[in-house]
Amino acid sequence: MPAPTVSQATLDEIALSRAEYEAIVDRLGRAPGGLELGLFGALWSEHCGYKHTKPLLRRLPGESNRLLVAPGAENAGVIDIGDGLAIAMKIESHNHPSAVEPLQGAATGVGGIVRDIFAMGARPIALLDSLRFGKPQGDSHIQHLLHGVVGGISWYGNCIGIPNIGGETWFDDSYAGNPLVNAMCVGLIENARIVSATAKKPGDLLVLVGADTGRDGIHGASGLASRTFEEQAEMRSAVQVGNPFLEKVLIEACLEAIDIPGVNGMQDCGAAGLTSAAIEMAERSGMALQVDVSKVPRREEGMTPYEVMLSESQERMLLAVEKRAVDAVSELFEKWDLDATVIGEFHSGTDVVVFDGEEKVSSTPIEPLTSAPEYPFDAPKPGWLAELQSTDPGRFGTPDVSPSDALLKMLASPNIASKRPVFRQYDHHVQTNTVVEPGGDAAVLRLKGTVRGIAVSTDCNGRLCYLDPRAGAQAAVAEACRNLACVGAEPVALTDGLNFGDPETESVQYQLTESIEGMREAALKFGVPVVSGNASLYNESAGTAIYPTPIIGALGLFEDVTKHATISFKDAGDAILLLGRSETWDGVGNLAGSEFNAVFNDDASGQPGIDLALEVRVQELCRRAIRAGLVKSAHDCSEGGLAVAVAESAITGGIGATVESPLPERWNAALFGEGQSRIVISVEAANAEQLRSIAAELDVPVVQIGTVGGTNITFGDSTVSHEAAADAWENGFERATSA
Repeated sequence: MPAPTVSQATLDEIALSRAEYEAIVDRLGRAPGGLELGLFGALWSEHCGYKHTKPLLRRLPGESNRLLVAPGAENAGVIDIGDGLAIAMKIESHNHPSAVEPLQGAATGVGGIVRDIFAMGARPIALLDSLRFGKPQGDSHIQHLLHGVVGGISWYGNCIGIPNIGGETWFDDSYAGNPLVNAMCVGLIENARIVSATAKKPGDLLVLVGADTGRDGIHGASGLASRTFEEQAEMRSAVQVGNPFLEKVLIEACLEAIDIPGVNGMQDCGAAGLTSAAIEMAERSGMALQVDVSKVPRREEGMTPYEVMLSESQERMLLAVEKRAVDAVSELFEKWDLDATVIGEFHSGTDVVVFDGEEKVSSTPIEPLTSAPEYPFDAPKPGWLAELQSTDPGRFGTPDVSPSDALLKMLASPNIASKRPVFRQYDHHVQTNTVVEPGGDAAVLRLKGTVRGIAVSTDCNGRLCYLDPRAGAQAAVAEACRNLACVGAEPVALTDGLNFGDPETESVQYQLTESIEGMREAALKFGVPVVSGNASLYNESAGTAIYPTPIIGALGLFEDVTKHATISFKDAGDAILLLGRSETWDGVGNLAGSEFNAVFNDDASGQPGIDLALEVRVQELCRRAIRAGLVKSAHDCSEGGLAVAVAESAITGGIGATVESPLPERWNAALFGEGQSRIVISVEAANAEQLRSIAAELDVPVVQIGTVGGTNITFGDSTVSHEAAADAWENGFERATSA
């Protein structure tokens, strides 16, 4: 039947296309009412419905003998780590809200990912953040975004008492109009007590707990997260407002509530608010649901059913509770000075029915609401990309500066310089489990009551993904796992934050397809499942998309957490070895997408690549050597190449280092090329032969490149003082990001 007329302005407000509206009419056999249309807009949004990514995400490996919750089945993935313990983990984005209101956008991003974790019955034990901004030098707006986002993360995370133990902050002009704010949370589940976001049987009651509902965040999922900035009107009302002190007590109350007999399920009220939380809970449960919005506690007068259902007010959770348990639940939440209100009931059937008191305001089958259309695509490789890949990244030659001056400039680049000005604002020792602090390759946490521990890391180089989405995504997985290997942990699970531009364009479709295929190939090679994640699309402004940025969060496991390494050189006379190569210096081809070319030539060109089989062997060698007690330090060779990796290990260790091989004519590539699958380690000279023996067994090339010691950092005949290098690296970020 022909679709009745609905204004384009209405469809634009909820980010539905005309064709999608017609599909809704076809599925319902009638025109949707006003509230129904809002429900469809939210649940068919990119943020909730994954219209452009679901067919691709099904290709990601999600199997493991450690896996306890299948990817996408619940709020977060869950991995068994033994001894009756499990880890829940997920990464989420809050990009568009953070661009509009950086402090609240970032803060509520933290709050949302934390709720996803404790909704699983897990106590949140760690946060990480992965941030992208435009180049900050001399740009007051970018600096405003940076300081607002970091302020929001620190304010919220510090108040709720969860350590922020790692992450990354990276700058490029592709993010100037569209910053990326991705937050990862890890939670600990004890006694295998996993909570599902489901009701168990008809008659279970839907209980809303936590904050009162206001008008903040309406159309956050369908508006901010499903359109480019050019398509958005003034969207400040779509940004949620956080209350971390309320979330702190909500965590405690909810984790206590799951021990009450008759509390059957728990769900976060996140994107799309009650609409997504309640209806998806009913869909998972295979039941119908009645909701009475008149019972929802409100902090604003005159709210309509539409506003109540679509509000994204923060610090709210839904519980599925048997009638016998309602009084106990109410008493518990009253003890924590929180509201607990019965707003609905699960029934046999297939519809969600919304009442406003006695008035039925909508009745809709659940299946079409939760079955957003899917848009598979098979876009060709863009011509502009083939041209970029065929461009010689070494065409510029060496710059008109000395290698020493080049090193100091590289160490001061905000993409390389110490991020201490960021992470010093975060409490990374609350809960007293932190073994290795932020600032290294991966953070390490002990698990109290055991000798075991976990390591966590996030990583992605968007510039490499821009030049080759498949190879760049492979490198993101490899580097996230390499970070774990550098502290000695075995990777056991991945989570992804997929940040891309407009999926309705062929270039972004190609980037999405190739990136996810690259992630798949790498995860299979490592034998590690992708257990959870998030897709954030339409990240572009002024008609230009961000670099494709599939951020990878990785979880690693220690059988003995005392057997770990850090990046810092320790003792004079120790040998410096390079794992993964038989020669010291890198080649010109590995300047492709390098930080050196970005800093000195404002260039991103060339063909990046990675040998995944070698990568797996290199990481296994590093782990074995750490467990055998051979390794004094280990550091990933990534942005800035070998010279930066050696300098960072020297600076953080407070000691000098010498790399002895003479510099070749193309010293820029030798020092700053970014070839993959390389780890710089230091060992006692007497242990070098034993390490080579393990390397031979694993078929990993190794070369001794230098010695720890002295007061300078030397490469061939090029020397910088330790003091000058430390000043550039330790203060470069603050200098670049200050007015």
